[in-house]
Amino acid sequence: MRTAPAPRGLVSRSVLATLAFLLVVVPGWKLGDLVAGWTGGDTVDWVVTFAWSGLAVIVLAPRTSYRRRDAWQGLVPLWGWYLTCVLCWRTALLPYRDWEPRADELWRARWLTGDLVGYWRADPLPGPPSRPGRLRAGSGRAGGRPTR
Repeated sequence: MRTAPAPRGLVSRSVLATLAFLLVVVPGWKLGDLVAGWTGGDTVDWVVTFAWSGLAVIVLAPRTSYRRRDAWQGLVPLWGWYLTCVLCWRTALLPYRDWEPRADELWRARWLTGDLVGYWRADPLPGPPSRPGRLRAGSGRAGGRPTR
């Protein structure tokens, strides 16, 4: 029987979250600096930086109990970095979760027991359902002939 790995400890989770945050935010800062240098406008720097933060929210949100539509919050100055930080913190613990799933995620989430009490686990979304062949009118009748 295969046992599940233990959740990450505080130190390793903190290091992973910090690295993820830096990998998500620093490119936005650098891209904003480059665009500001090309255009000569400091406002453009902020716009590009927070647009990048919104993009990070789009990528990280579905895995961390946020919705992609929450990406507009990534565009809000400073709040976007805070939200990105929260998402990186949550991402660093995956596949386990120490936060309660949203109501629309409960169908695929399960509360863990035993040594993992206090954690949730969300199973990956199932693939698209298989589509049976198309049914034609009258094909459900015996002989497949339509009635007159």
